[in-house]
Order: sequence, then C-alpha cells, then structure tokens
Amino acid sequence: MGEKGQDKIPTSKVQRAAKIIGTSAKVGGNYLKYYAKKTVNPQLSKDTLHQDNAEDIYASLSELKGSALKVAQMMSMDNQVLPQAYQDKFSMAQFNAPPLSYPLIVKTFKKHFNQSPDKIFDTFSMEAVNAASIGQVHKARLNGKELAVKIQYPGVANAISSDLKLVKPLASRLFNMNSADINLYMDEVESKLIEETDYTLELTRSKEIAADCAHLPGLIFPRFYPELSSGQILTMDWLEGVPFSTFTKESHAQQIRNKIGQALWDFFLFQMRDLHKVHADPHPGNFLITPDYQIGVLDFGCVKEIPEDFAHYYFQLLHPDILKNETQLNHIYTKMDFFRQEDKPKDRELLKTVYQSLISLLARPFHSDSFDFGDDTYFKEIFEVGERFSKDKTLRGLNNARGSRHAIYVMRTFFGLYNLLNHLKANVHLNYPLYPAQLPALES
Repeated sequence: MGEKGQDKIPTSKVQRAAKIIGTSAKVGGNYLKYYAKKTVNPQLSKDTLHQDNAEDIYASLSELKGSALKVAQMMSMDNQVLPQAYQDKFSMAQFNAPPLSYPLIVKTFKKHFNQSPDKIFDTFSMEAVNAASIGQVHKARLNGKELAVKIQYPGVANAISSDLKLVKPLASRLFNMNSADINLYMDEVESKLIEETDYTLELTRSKEIAADCAHLPGLIFPRFYPELSSGQILTMDWLEGVPFSTFTKESHAQQIRNKIGQALWDFFLFQMRDLHKVHADPHPGNFLITPDYQIGVLDFGCVKEIPEDFAHYYFQLLHPDILKNETQLNHIYTKMDFFRQEDKPKDRELLKTVYQSLISLLARPFHSDSFDFGDDTYFKEIFEVGERFSKDKTLRGLNNARGSRHAIYVMRTFFGLYNLLNHLKANVHLNYPLYPAQLPALES
C-alpha cells in the first residue's frame, strides 16, 4: 500500500462535528452550483452533482473512520437506493479506506499488550494490507504461522452515538427517507455497530459460527488466537486467496462460478433457517477465494440474531403461494406492524401494492428449484421499484417507520447476498427453503 498513512483521527466530539457539518455545507454548496447551472442549461443531468457529493462525503468520512464511514459503506450496498457515483465511491470503504500510520498502531498495541507488535510477533508489516471503516489489517508471522492482525481505529467505539446523530441529516437526504424511518434505521445500525467494535464478541461469534457451519462444503474459516487478541485487536490465521471483488472480474468457467455461488447461498440460508443468526455484512471485502475455489470467510463483526417470532412471520412471505392468500397476508402485515389500526382503507391498498411488489422481488429466487443471479434484468427491476417508491410522496407520508427493525439487517443480508451472486454470475439451487412447506393456520 503506497499511500502515506493517516497520522491521527479526529476524536473529540467538536472535531468530528466540525468535519461532518463542514461536509454537509459542501454538499449544500454543490446543490447550489448545480441549480445555478441548470437555470442556464435546463437539460443538465445530476451526474456531476452526484460525483462531487460522493467525493466530498467520502473524503471527509474516510478521515473520521468508524460509524460515519460504515454508513457510507452500507449505502454502497443498497443498489436500489443510491445513484452509481455514490455506490462506486462509498464501496471503497469496504476494503480501501486510507490506513492509519504505524506509530498509531504501535500506540494501540502498547495500550492492550504493553509492548509494540514487533516484540510480540516474529515479523509484523508496518503498512496495512487492508483498511476499512472500523479497523485495518496487518500481516504478521509467529512460530512459522502466517497471521492476519485486525486493529480497531482509536476512538471508533466512543464516537458511534454522536457520529450517527451528526450524519443522520446527510443520510436522510441521500436515502430520501423521512425522519421516523431514518431514526428506526439509525437505531438499529447503532446497536450493530456497538457490537462490531467489540472484538472479543467477534472472536466468540466467529468460533461458534465456524463450528456450526463446518459441515457445509466450499467454505474455509480462519483459526482465531485469543491470547493474541483483545477488545480492539483480533488475531487469526492468514488465508491465502484472491479478494472476492478481484475474482469476479477475472475469467472463470461457469461451473466454478456456480460452485462458489452455491457455497455462499447454502452458507447464508443455513444460518438463517437453522441457526436463526446470520453473518449480516455480505460485502466483497469480507470474503476471498482460495486457490482451490473455496470461500474464505474473514469477518464476523456484524452478526444479526433473528428472533423466533420475527422469523415465523417473515419467512412465510417467501412462500410461493403467499401473494394468493390475502387473509394470510393481511394477518402477517398486521402482526409485523406493516398495517396500523389507524390506516384508512385507501392507504392500506397503496401499502399493499408496495409490499407485494417488494415481496415478489425478494422471494423470486425461492420460487423455483434454481435461480440465475447472473440475470441483470432482475437487479434492474429491484432498482426501478426502489427508485419509484422512494419518489412517491404519498407513500413517504405513510411509512412512519413501519415494520420490525429486525427487517433492516435481514433485508440487507438478502440483497447483499444477491449482489455477491450477481457479481459471480452464479446459478444456484435452492437447497434451503426458509418458508414453511405449508402456510400455517392463522392464530387468534
């Protein structure tokens, strides 16, 4: 990594607020410039505006690291929400954020182990081999073993709540969400980010899920080393392979792509159906492909536990017959807070149209024995539906943070998985239907 490491992160609330508020001002200035130019040229597209905003936002959030940058990373995964310029720029937060300089890394090690990394390991790379939103990875060697050492950025955990409050107006504007929806979204994001900064919890979850999924073919998990880890440092085996995003751009036989895609599909669906908890951060930076075409799973910082009652209703929506059963649908919509007692009949009809469009898209891969995720028309539909509904002012007034907060990360996991499979151009077999064989009788 040739770029110079970042020597410090703004850690005080005042410094971080100034950076985010300054970014909002730049975005506002970009809008003013755009509208001034549009009065002269009414045909002017928003491409340049999106490009300028994406660069300004990413530059500032990259310097702050942590939760603000994580929100940008998450937005880059929501292909049905953001214009391409934001997706391209923000996706860099997954594995290509500006790294911290070596002296800051030494400082973190001395805080947790009372000695610098070169005293603990036989060798330790001074430059990061990977830098993302919450932490960065260095390569080390100890007793002949190649190791990956993930180090959390200083101050990230303490700044989560205040950062999200500051970034909320910016995210609301980009997401085109009302205040109730953005509050629900940010509350759930905050709870998961707090967990992501606890590397002791990640170590425990990594070992548990690796053991639970060991029987699934095509997967490889690193071994973790508790004695070389702490709440902000995580040491694991170094896995050799090609980054997922690099692999998908290379030329590979369809049979290989399908094999890898099938392993991914089975991995995620098994977690949801059998474990009721899932690796909820399916972006390319969390996976690599080994020389023998196995999937190396690198990160378990974000795990979503799926409550039984939520799973009971949510997975029924994937059933092939659910859209034909209006009584059952209305029951599920009420139980999951999609319908409210105060809703007017015409409002319910509008909401029903929206929900059924989204359900039919989400559930389509479950409605046949196999599904071709290389079909770009499916993803074009997802984008068009998301764009159409986000612009519906009547619908925005009705939303008011409907539905369970648990759906946020479950939906993110589904569409993140779908995007990985689309990049692979993989055709997969269902294998793990999440929905019940028969729709259950309505309970009172």
